[in-house]
Amino acid sequence: MESKLTNMGSSLPVPYVQELAKGPLTAVPTRYVRPDQDPPFISSTTSSPKVPVIDLFRLLSGDSMKSELEKFHYACQDWGFFQLINHGVSTQLVEKVKVEIQEFFKLPMEEKNKYCQQAGDLEGHGQAFVVSEEQKLDWADMFYLITLPIHFRKPHLFPKLPLPLRDTLEAYSTELRNLAMKILNLMAKALRMESNDMKDLFEEGMQSMRMNYYPPCPQPELVIGLNPHSDSVGLTILLQLNEMEGLQIRKDGMWVPVKPLPDAFIINIGDILEIITNGIYRSIEHRATVNSSKERLSIATFYNPKLEGDMGPAPSLITPETPQLFRRIGVADYFKGFFSRELRGKSYVDVMRIQNGSDKSN
Repeated sequence: MESKLTNMGSSLPVPYVQELAKGPLTAVPTRYVRPDQDPPFISSTTSSPKVPVIDLFRLLSGDSMKSELEKFHYACQDWGFFQLINHGVSTQLVEKVKVEIQEFFKLPMEEKNKYCQQAGDLEGHGQAFVVSEEQKLDWADMFYLITLPIHFRKPHLFPKLPLPLRDTLEAYSTELRNLAMKILNLMAKALRMESNDMKDLFEEGMQSMRMNYYPPCPQPELVIGLNPHSDSVGLTILLQLNEMEGLQIRKDGMWVPVKPLPDAFIINIGDILEIITNGIYRSIEHRATVNSSKERLSIATFYNPKLEGDMGPAPSLITPETPQLFRRIGVADYFKGFFSRELRGKSYVDVMRIQNGSDKSN
C-alpha cells in the first residue's frame, strides 16, 4: 500500500542529459553553463587534505573500540565525511550492485521511460530540484526510489524493475539499513546520548536510493554534475560504481577531491543529523564534477527518521551551556519543504535554526 506521506514534492521535466551527450555536441547548451564554479583544491598528493578512514570492525571490537570511537567522533564533528572500511557488506553483493546499475543506464531510452518521473512525483528516472524554467541544470540524470518501509514503495517502480536489479537492490537495501543503524548507534555512543534517543527516531525509518549518471561533457569546466549542497537527510552511504572520480567536499573554504578507497563506502552526515545532534555533528557541502572522457556513476543510499514522527535536537544534548539551536518539525513537513526548493548550499538547514531563542517548540 502506497502512503500519501511519500508524495513530498515534484520536479519539472527536463531533457535527459545521457541522451543529450550522445549526439554530436561541441558546445554545452546555455542552460547547463555555470561560469561561477569555484575550482577544486590543487596541491601535491601528500599535502592535500584526506577524508578520514574509519574501520567498522575496529569500532565494534573490544580492544580497539575506544580509540576508533574517538577517531570516528572527530571525523563526524570536524569533517562530516569519512570512508568506511571493513563494513561487513559482502563484496559479492556490492559488485552486483555496481554491474546491474550500470546495465540499467545502458538500457534503450524506451525501456528507461517505463520508470520516468510522473507529474507531481519525485521518484523515478529524471532530475530532481528543478523548480523553475529559468534555473540552471545539472549535467546528470538520476533514478530516485524510496525503498523502505516496503509499503512506501511505488507500485510502478520498485516492483517493476528488471529482475536481477530488483533482487540485488532488495538485498542491498536490507544490508544498508542494518549498516546505517550500526553507524547511528555508534554516533549516539560517541555523543553520550540517551541510549534510545537515536534508536527511537531511526528504527523503521525511511530509506531511499538515488542512482546517479554523469555523462562525459565536451566542456566539463563549464558544468556541474550536482550543484554544491548538503544532504537534507539523516545519513548518506555512497558507493562509487565505476573508476571515475568526481565527488568534492568543501573543507576550510576549499573544494577537496575525494579518492574512494577500494571496497569502502563514503559516509556523510546529513542536515537531519546536524539538527538531532544540536550542531555537534555538521552536514558538509559537497558537489559532483564531470569530465570529458567517460561517464561517472554512483548510488547514494539515504537513511532518515520515520516520516510519521517529528524531530529536533535530542533532549540529552540540550543543556544550559548548549541551548537548543534548531526548532522541532514533523519529518514529512521537513522533506516537503526541502523538495520544493532549488538545491543550493546549506540554505535549508539554516531555515530550521532558532532565531534569537524563539520558536523552540514549533
